[in-house]
Formats: sequence, C-alpha cells, structure tokens
Amino acid sequence: MMRRLLAAAALLLALPAAAFQASSVAVAELPPQARETLHLIDAGGPFPYRKDGVTFQNRERRLPEQPRGYYREYTVPTPGSRDRGARRIVSGGKPPAVFYYTADHYRSFQRIQR
Repeated sequence: MMRRLLAAAALLLALPAAAFQASSVAVAELPPQARETLHLIDAGGPFPYRKDGVTFQNRERRLPEQPRGYYREYTVPTPGSRDRGARRIVSGGKPPAVFYYTADHYRSFQRIQR
C-alpha cells in the first residue's frame, strides 16, 4: 500500500506545472496591499522594495513553465512584518498578461482575474 502511494506521489511530482490548474481570485477579493501592488505594477512603479520586478525563477514549478525572464515578482506588504513577508504577486509576459497571488511564499498560487 505504501509503495503504491509513493509511486503515485512520484508520478504527480513528475507532471509539468502546466498540468495543474491554479485557483483564481478576483481583484476585489485580494488584500488591499495586493490591490495597491497591482496598481504599482500597472503604473510601472515606483516600487518600495529593491527586489520588486526581479525575475521569478519558478523553481518550485508551481506556475506553468515559461522561458527564463517571463515571470517577475513583486512584494505585497504584510502589516506588522519586519521584512518583506511571504506575500507576492508574480506577473508574466510583456506587457504583463497574467498575474498570480501567493500568500505563502510560493507554496500555492491563485490566478488573479482582472
């Protein structure tokens, strides 16, 4: 039984990220800080964190596979956090055509419906 479960888990991990569907979230359902970050992305900045706009590597393979440089990440401030916190928006394409929100530092994503 355990061997079959491990084999099934290995098979799931081998699937490309594009095989997984991210849940979606409407802009109005996002925290206010995420909505402000979207506004800054649309305006082209200025961004409050020096790492905003850097290439998101997608090492976790949680988003559909794309060429290097396709994804960019932006900090969503977390009230009370002393650092950048865990929340991010990841955009893809030029101009950004797709947006994802993560509240748990890339463990899961929701596609932002605009």
